Amino acid sequence: MKPAFALLTLGLAASLAAHAEETSTVEKCNKKLGVLAVAEPQGGWNYLSQYGLGSPAALLRMLVQQSGCFDVVERGQAMQNIQQERALAAAGEMRQESNIGKGQMQAADFVMTPNVQIGASNTGGLGGFLGGKLGIVGAIAGGLKFKEASTSLLLADVRSSIQVAGAEGKATKTDFSLGGIGFGGGAVGGLGGYTSTPEGKLIAASFLDNYNKIVLAVRDQDSLIRTGSAAGDTNAAASTKAEAPIPAGQMLAPKISNVKAYAGPSRDSKVVATLNRSDELVATGEVKDGFVKVDAANFSGWVQRTLVTPLR
Repeated sequence: MKPAFALLTLGLAASLAAHAEETSTVEKCNKKLGVLAVAEPQGGWNYLSQYGLGSPAALLRMLVQQSGCFDVVERGQAMQNIQQERALAAAGEMRQESNIGKGQMQAADFVMTPNVQIGASNTGGLGGFLGGKLGIVGAIAGGLKFKEASTSLLLADVRSSIQVAGAEGKATKTDFSLGGIGFGGGAVGGLGGYTSTPEGKLIAASFLDNYNKIVLAVRDQDSLIRTGSAAGDTNAAASTKAEAPIPAGQMLAPKISNVKAYAGPSRDSKVVATLNRSDELVATGEVKDGFVKVDAANFSGWVQRTLVTPLR
């Protein structure tokens, strides 16, 4: 390699590494917005196993921890061990002063659900070596089994189930500035392929981009709690009220004497019968506007459902 070309290559590597170090950090919050749990998808992460990768939940929990935006509760693999310890305590196997019992576990205010999509075609690698302080450029340059990674994160309020934030992240094999996570001090140990393989680092880069967008969207809000939706409440008020069904064939009887049966589901309709408490009625299964349609020996009509009661 000629000296000038070597200097140019090293200069490019240093520039990329410096840019990566500057941008591959987690956005911070100056206050906690609540307690968060990271959910595992129902289908699992089996499709990532071909790349030596498992669940990214530990990676995401570490991102959340580093951001300072939320306290994180364990709802992943370690939950089984937590439950085992609590079961031993409940069985009386623990020392009495251990103080493990019911009502101690912290509830999550929010659940974060991750998803990963990868461009699975093998497009070959980027030849050569570009080193850097984060140790990420050279790994990515060695060759990738997929060309890009896209991720999504959805944040939902546990109590109301309303989604309070959502964002997408993306990284490609040339996105060196998103290729690592700036925790420093070996804090990324134990994350497996997400810190040691090109494919894992690509997905980690996408999640970093993804989570930072979530933080930018929520960190200046006083509260993320969504007790309800104003639009949903308006729509509910404007909709026809859903009424509890009465099974067809249900035997009914008037609660009081002189209950009127009408031709239609309205007190303005024609009265077709006046009922006594001893009369037996059969529900047709139709309910509308607070009335139930019934059949009797000598008529068919509608009665106010608050004035009848099931016989059995």
